[in-house]
Amino acid sequence: MRIVLGVGGGIAAYKAAELVRALQRRGHEVQVVLTQAAGEFIRPLTFAALTGKKVITSLFSATGNNEETLSSAVEHIAVAREHDLLLVAPATADLLAKFALGLAGDFLTTVYLAFTGPVMLAPAMNSDMWAHPATQANVNLLRARDHYFVEPAEGWLACGTVGAGRLAEPEEIAAAVDRLPARRHDLEGETILVTAGPTREPLDPVRYISNRSSGKMGYAITAAARHRGAKVILISGPVSIPAPPGVELIHVETADEMYDAVIKQLPRATVIVKAAAVADYHLREVPRQKMKKAAAHISLELEPTTDILAEIGKQKRDRLLIGFAAETENLLEQARRKLKAKNCDMVVGNLVGREGSGFDADTNEVLLVTGADEPVHFGPASKLDVAHRILDQVHSLRLAVAQS
Repeated sequence: MRIVLGVGGGIAAYKAAELVRALQRRGHEVQVVLTQAAGEFIRPLTFAALTGKKVITSLFSATGNNEETLSSAVEHIAVAREHDLLLVAPATADLLAKFALGLAGDFLTTVYLAFTGPVMLAPAMNSDMWAHPATQANVNLLRARDHYFVEPAEGWLACGTVGAGRLAEPEEIAAAVDRLPARRHDLEGETILVTAGPTREPLDPVRYISNRSSGKMGYAITAAARHRGAKVILISGPVSIPAPPGVELIHVETADEMYDAVIKQLPRATVIVKAAAVADYHLREVPRQKMKKAAAHISLELEPTTDILAEIGKQKRDRLLIGFAAETENLLEQARRKLKAKNCDMVVGNLVGREGSGFDADTNEVLLVTGADEPVHFGPASKLDVAHRILDQVHSLRLAVAQS
């Protein structure tokens, strides 16, 4: 693979030299791009000696020759087109912010905007900077763009504190590169209907009942499917993350609204992925006025919402139907029960309520349960990696149907 390695300006920049070697040992070709700040920590000559290539440090040539300056001014386009992966390590808080906002003031940020292939980011910074809401908002935005992250490690930082923010080890980053799914368009011709996020069921004009779903898993599936060539219809409950570009987005709030939207869009779909956490119960008659806190206790009579997955199972015909089972116990048993009861082709089971898996986490650990094969365990891994593994199975199911 031909890799652009962008090196940000932090103390961890010295590890980028080790990363070059780790990538080369795996047979990858590396073109290094240094930011100006990175050049204060490690010299370009180090990378030139390792790669045998010119290290790019600026948008413009320093010679003052007009012809060379014009050539270097468009070099970022050539670099973006000629490489398969943009890897940034360390990805500083400054770079994450610039990427998120689309700022392009140097060679690396300009290459980022011109790059159409996969992007992998390995953040490194002070733990407080990593935890800051602005940084996390930028990270969430970049995740929504289908970018891959190699999470920072915990340990001693250059500032003398202990916490999350250390650059992952070079071998770990190189291994993550090798795990990247092939950027094939194996889902071209499919129209994938994805549901994501929670629903909100009103109790009165100001209150509602809901659940802890963030929509991250459904949005990761949406992004992965789009990049594998599928047309994607995303029906989303209320979430705080942006939808990936290039998808058809339909906003809903209640279970009834989600049901209506799914049934309306069903004829267009060839694959349905029901990743939404739809409320199981709602209030039949919603008061028009706010309920007052006038009693020590209050009782609400709830009734079941429509089982959307079961309804699709009755109407699916030759469509593939993928359901989710979020459980706190007996995961395999419950996933198999749902597979049969809802007429699904696959059920993605995940244990919720534990760290690093399920609702609102950036990672997930799943069981992929089908009728024919043994369950496939995958994870813990990023939700984007999990999304691609789910779609690998969707592709395999489609091939099995075509061959039968």
